[in-house]
Amino acid sequence: MIRVVSKNALALGAVAIFCVAILSVVNQLTAPRISEQKLANKMAILAEVLPGVEINQALLHDCVMVTDEELLGRSEAQTMYRWRKDNELAAYVIAATAPAGYSGNIDLIVAIDPNGTVLGTRVLSHQETPGLGDKIESRRSPWILSFSGKSVTEDNAQQWAVRKDGGNFDQFTGATITPRAVVNAVRNAVLFVQQHPELATLTANCPTE
Repeated sequence: MIRVVSKNALALGAVAIFCVAILSVVNQLTAPRISEQKLANKMAILAEVLPGVEINQALLHDCVMVTDEELLGRSEAQTMYRWRKDNELAAYVIAATAPAGYSGNIDLIVAIDPNGTVLGTRVLSHQETPGLGDKIESRRSPWILSFSGKSVTEDNAQQWAVRKDGGNFDQFTGATITPRAVVNAVRNAVLFVQQHPELATLTANCPTE
């Protein structure tokens, strides 16, 4: 009986080793393709918020990890790319989170010029209600494009709200919480850039992928 158990254990061990080996080979074969796809997706989203800009490795390498839970929505560090044109800083592209979405966090990317004007905004991920809150996606609605060209000043700060709250941004029929959260997050991202002029000279420190 003990001999039978030992044989079964050896067989199971051999099968486990074989499976681990197969998984290791599959991972080695697919890892480069997965990495390439992640890079392609990243460059595509950067191109959307920086229209007309050539997205290259120089932009990806000029990256700083920044943290501000109040204005960027997370306690952990988030990425911020710096686009330079003719060696002059032309835009920040910063990851931000709206923590007050209807169904949880809404992750965004916001391109902002050094003067604090929004160049483009896109939603990276969310869990909002399909058919209502998902109108924050550019493929569902042009609503997210309404931030482009806008800045935050003392004179217009109150206008950075949905119309229901006395602001200039539309809410969605049956869904106010979602657009309100996004408006607040984009405004806060602009405020973060405006309040930190040292961002332009920080040493790039994002981890390489």
